[in-house]
Parts: sequence; C-alpha cells; structure tokens
Amino acid sequence: MKLEKGRPSDCEGRPEKEIRTYDFLDGLGIAYERIDHEAAETMELCHEIDLALGATICKNLFLCNRQKTDFYLLMIPGDKIFKTKDISAQIGSARLSFADASFMEEFLDITPGSVSVLGLMNDRDHRVRLLIDRDLLAGETIGCHPCINTSSLKIRTRDLLDVIIPALGHEPTFVDLPTYEE
Repeated sequence: MKLEKGRPSDCEGRPEKEIRTYDFLDGLGIAYERIDHEAAETMELCHEIDLALGATICKNLFLCNRQKTDFYLLMIPGDKIFKTKDISAQIGSARLSFADASFMEEFLDITPGSVSVLGLMNDRDHRVRLLIDRDLLAGETIGCHPCINTSSLKIRTRDLLDVIIPALGHEPTFVDLPTYEE
C-alpha cells in the first residue's frame, strides 16, 4: 500500500461515487492522502490500512430505530465495542439496530463495508443523523473511505469538523460511549 497525495491521477475504471467524493473534497480545498487497497472487509485489514495511513481508525455504523423511520451514522474509534444501550438515551431513540443495506444504498449511495461520513454528501433529504463519539476527536487525522472500500483517505480531524461536515449540511450530535474491556 502506497500513500498518495490527493485523487488518483487517472480515475478511469473507478466508480462515479468515488470520483464524486474527490470532486467534493477538492471543491472544498481539502488536502487529503489516499491509499488504494483490496476491499476492506475486516477490522484487521482496516487496522493495517489505518497504520499505513497513520490515522485514527474510525468505525462507521449505520443504525436505525425499530420502526425503520430514524437512521443514524455513528462514527466511533475502531477499537471501541459498541452497545446500543450506551447510545439510546443520549439520542432519545430506543431499540437501535443495524439498518438494512437497502437503506444505506438509498440514502448514502454506499454498500456495506464502505460506510463513511463522506456518504452524507448523497443524503440530500437529510434522512440520516450524524453521531460522533467524542473519543474519535482525539486524533489529528481520521481515516475514511471515499464511498467505496477499495481506497481509504487520511483527512485532518479539524478539516472534517470545520469544513467537511458543515458542507455536508448534517449537524453532528456528539456522544460519549464507554470503553469496555474485551
């Protein structure tokens, strides 16, 4: 895996949603680094990628309430164990579970394994509420996918909070999730 600055020099053969992500970031004047890799389908591979990126490992979870009327994108440190009971009271929604892939594709134009805060650029109807665990903010940089899981980006945390998220038009809700021993 080789760390490159910015978008690929040749985008031929890359999905349109990936190119749209680079266009979005470049349009905002955001500096980022990129690694191309095999599909990141396990947290172990994600860990290797994040080590190569030198960024905070970010686990992105796409959740919904029992009625499938409220949807959430939760960003937490990759090493944190997630328990729904820890977040339900903080956001005023009980009975959370993982949302169906069909909703992920409909709202974010992302498939399982590619979930990223950058997918919110496709949520023009604001159906998804962004949740960020405060512990994720401790690192200088965050790793995320450009809406596909065969590339990963390294973005400054401040750029994410101060420029990218406001441009996405999704006001984040900050949550405090406990750390459990495995």
